[in-house]
Amino acid sequence: MNFLQLIRRFVPPYKGLMALNILFNLLSTVLSLFSFAAIIPVLQLLFGLSEAGAVYTDLATVSGLNATLDALKGNLYFYMEQMALTHGGGSVLAMLGVFLVVMTGLKCFTAWMANYFMVPIRTGVLRDLRQMLYDKIVSLPIGYFTEERRGDLMSRMTNDVKEVEASIMAALDVLFKDPIMLTIYIVTLFCISWELTLFVLLLLPLAGLLIGRVGRSLKRSSQHGQEQNAEILTQIEETLGGLRVVKAFNAEDKLRSRFSALINDTRRTFNRINRRYYLAHPVSEFLGTALIAVILWFGGVLILSDHSSIDAATFIYYLVIFYSIINPAKDLSKAGYGVRKGMASLERIDKILNTPSNIQEPQHPKALQTFRDRIVYKDVCFAYQQDVPVLQDINVTICKGQMVALVGQSGSGKTTLADLLPRFYDPATGCITIDGADIREVRSYDLRALMGNVNQEAILFNDTFFNNITFGVDLSQPAPDGKTWQEAVEDAARIANAHDFIMATPEGYETNIGDRGSRLSGGQRQRISIARAILKNPPILILDEATSALDTESEKQVQEALEQLMKDRTTLVVAHRLSTIRNADLICVMHEGKIVETGKHEELLKKDGYYRRLVEMQASK
Repeated sequence: MNFLQLIRRFVPPYKGLMALNILFNLLSTVLSLFSFAAIIPVLQLLFGLSEAGAVYTDLATVSGLNATLDALKGNLYFYMEQMALTHGGGSVLAMLGVFLVVMTGLKCFTAWMANYFMVPIRTGVLRDLRQMLYDKIVSLPIGYFTEERRGDLMSRMTNDVKEVEASIMAALDVLFKDPIMLTIYIVTLFCISWELTLFVLLLLPLAGLLIGRVGRSLKRSSQHGQEQNAEILTQIEETLGGLRVVKAFNAEDKLRSRFSALINDTRRTFNRINRRYYLAHPVSEFLGTALIAVILWFGGVLILSDHSSIDAATFIYYLVIFYSIINPAKDLSKAGYGVRKGMASLERIDKILNTPSNIQEPQHPKALQTFRDRIVYKDVCFAYQQDVPVLQDINVTICKGQMVALVGQSGSGKTTLADLLPRFYDPATGCITIDGADIREVRSYDLRALMGNVNQEAILFNDTFFNNITFGVDLSQPAPDGKTWQEAVEDAARIANAHDFIMATPEGYETNIGDRGSRLSGGQRQRISIARAILKNPPILILDEATSALDTESEKQVQEALEQLMKDRTTLVVAHRLSTIRNADLICVMHEGKIVETGKHEELLKKDGYYRRLVEMQASK
């Protein structure tokens, strides 16, 4: 992707601001030429570099651009000579000084205005990139995140996004700011002396070639550096998440050693990157100085010759303009390096943005507003990897109002079977229907609006009790049964046996529960999760081992809350403790991805098969 493609991709929403930026960059450059122009008359009139005798010309008597410019120049010198004769050379110097200050002030103001309009472009592009990445990550299926490291994803959303933002700003300079300045300056230099400028332009490609060789491998090194940054974030995230295990196994030294090796390797990589990046400035400055030395020699030769097109004062003005070219030329070379670094990061971002979702939304979705009859799994097979089947030939019918339980040993496919219902994954073969409609033919939003989830690990957010419980509802809509949302939340918390401990906190429902609910016990976190499902009031409920990680007392409280939640709902339960599903309408016993037994609790005990053995194993513990 070249500079222009980079701009076309991210900058179009800000084309108005970009136009203003270009306009003020143009004005700034033109005004700088006018401010420098004060040097010529100062040298010529006050230091005796030219003889007086300018003639006033009536502009109405001349035609043509060149003649008009010559007349304006002659009239300016005429007025300055007259002022020097009548008021003295100090007056001319003061006038030129005021002119220089005013033009420089205008030039600085327009340069600031150019940057003023660049700021919202910069922050807007950064915001857009983050929003694009976040939207994509939220839309990707659950299966994508089982194969990606969270630290790497965080690095792409932070470090890589910043690099791309800097790259886009550099590309804007490459395409608009620096070329405008260089073009105007070079055209001016040609107007002053085409021989000298042509000589300079013959030398510039050699300087550009030397500068270009400095950053040839910068993109590759930058990509490697961003991957190492991602690994650092991954290790930090894993360490914070598993700190209890780290300390329990005395593994602090092991992790310190591993982390130290990683950050030292990252340091070496960024040493190479930054040394090469910062080499651009001194190399371009050295080459610029060398060019000025050559210009001094060649220009001196021209001036000393009998047929010189410029005088000494104009040559000094020429040198001032040429020296002004050095900064945008250096910025141009540094911008090229910045774009190369950013392109490496953009490739990493595009790996996320271009990831296809294997959960495709239907082009012409069927309506699914309510659940009326039944859910049917028909000949369902599924595999995370093509050669490792997880579910095979699953056939289950869940009628409205029923409680269906999935039991079996770990790894038998219970959670996977439950995850297929809200389309976290799609079956490889077979289908799942709700009221006769294949769930792949309805919008995922409509499908999941009918469902509530309570998982083994209560997933809460670093927010208040109120906001966690209302997470699954639209607060802009009226609360149910004519209540306020505060009343509805409190009622849901009471049903979930959570109201009392919430009110015991300092700020009640406005108390922050900490990162992932870290200020709460396991049973309290689970009851908040249940209250969230109660408030959503879904017709279909999925419970994934909701009490397996709790102690006996917490399990009792949570089980009471679950019984309240399951009233008058169709419930699919993934059960670890079999005592919690004795009253299920249907129990499906799973073994190695297949349903090997179905029936009620008493029926399955009489079969003396897998289920009975599971019950006896738990009873013997």
